[in-house]
Amino acid sequence: QVQLVESGGGSVQAGGSLRLSCAVSGRTGNIYGMAWFRQAPGKEQEFVAAILSVGGGTTYAGSVKGRFTISRDNAKNTAFLQMNSLNVEDTGVYYCGARTSYGSIQLPSGYNYWGQGTQVTVSS
Repeated sequence: QVQLVESGGGSVQAGGSLRLSCAVSGRTGNIYGMAWFRQAPGKEQEFVAAILSVGGGTTYAGSVKGRFTISRDNAKNTAFLQMNSLNVEDTGVYYCGARTSYGSIQLPSGYNYWGQGTQVTVSS
């Protein structure tokens, strides 16, 4: 079993920055990769960014590329999402996911563990 706990959400004005954290506990050695997804009100869950446990390769959604950075501190079992130049369209609940098997990196179905989510609100 793997447990994920997100933190770092909040309210910020457009152009501002936030840094989300995802603390991982449990069988962390079984994690193949981690990702951040988000869900805006009335919309489906959307892929944001992913990182591989081995090698640290990253993948980003086009809408956040160049503004967001995903990283992982393996020693602290924590994943991060640094979000810069935030805009109103970035508003939503951000979820951290972890996968212990191979699957689609950019689909929620590819992840078998999730955190509870953290709210990010960007105002104009």
